[in-house]
Amino acid sequence: MDRERLIRYLSLLVIGVAAVLPFVLEANLYLLNVLILMLIFIIFSSSWNLLAYSGQGSLGHAAFFGIGGYASTLIAVQSGLSPYVTIFLGGAIAAGIGVLIGLTCVRLKEWFLAMVTFGFAIIVQAITVSFLASLTGGWDGIASPRLVSSQVPGYILIEYYSILAITAGVILLIYLIFKSKIGMAFLAIRENEIEARVSGVDPVRYKLLAFAISAGLAGVAGALEIHYFGYITPEIYGIDISFWPIIYTILGGLGTIAGPVVGTVVLTILWDGLKVFGLTYERYIIIGAILILSVIFLPKGLVSLPDKIAGWWKRRQKKSPDAGT
Repeated sequence: MDRERLIRYLSLLVIGVAAVLPFVLEANLYLLNVLILMLIFIIFSSSWNLLAYSGQGSLGHAAFFGIGGYASTLIAVQSGLSPYVTIFLGGAIAAGIGVLIGLTCVRLKEWFLAMVTFGFAIIVQAITVSFLASLTGGWDGIASPRLVSSQVPGYILIEYYSILAITAGVILLIYLIFKSKIGMAFLAIRENEIEARVSGVDPVRYKLLAFAISAGLAGVAGALEIHYFGYITPEIYGIDISFWPIIYTILGGLGTIAGPVVGTVVLTILWDGLKVFGLTYERYIIIGAILILSVIFLPKGLVSLPDKIAGWWKRRQKKSPDAGT
């Protein structure tokens, strides 16, 4: 209970800090842009983490990220609906396609499924630039309505707080899922699918549910990014887009609520901080080294660092009296 209470207080503190940061930054548009993209990738990373929590892997999550972006853009352009509505419609379409992919390969093991999603991202990109070029603009892309019109005073702040609210809502949703019977079923399947089946858990149904929720949230993240930038191109399906949520989540802590948040925040600060100091190619080396060291010495991610420090301190305290005698 103490740990749960501490997590709640820390969560409120983080939200409070995020709420006042725009005023501290004093209209620094670059840093505000970094914060907005950070929030979007927290959603994206959390969506991938949810899928991994159910014992499934994805190396092509950019497919759902891009599908959400394109679907939301096309619906907004064709219907005139507000992006605040179409981002969730884009997420719903991504979730539906996620279910279709899940139906075809949900019985596959983690990394076989991951390779299928990787291939699917490549296929979707090819379809976008060929068969759907009349709608998507091919490699040139198409304009997307801004989340808030640039003619509205303080539109960037409105976008920031809108995305912050959606991010907080997504994290709360995932927290409730993890604490529910659905989350227990996900965990049981991940730990031992055969025992889960014997216990009355239907692995196929729950895996499809995890795939749908994960793909849907990834689609919402993609739609948010595109409506923030005001433009979309097939580069949204890039391999790097698929790998960022994996890196963020593993660095922060796989299978935890805070892991994707911590990993995204830390790596974003490092990435842009090193860029400020004029380090371009060097930052790839530095971040690569950090990832290697974290996997070796912190396999449970940065979220396990406080426990590691506490354990080290306890061992030191126990040794101190012996050293004195």
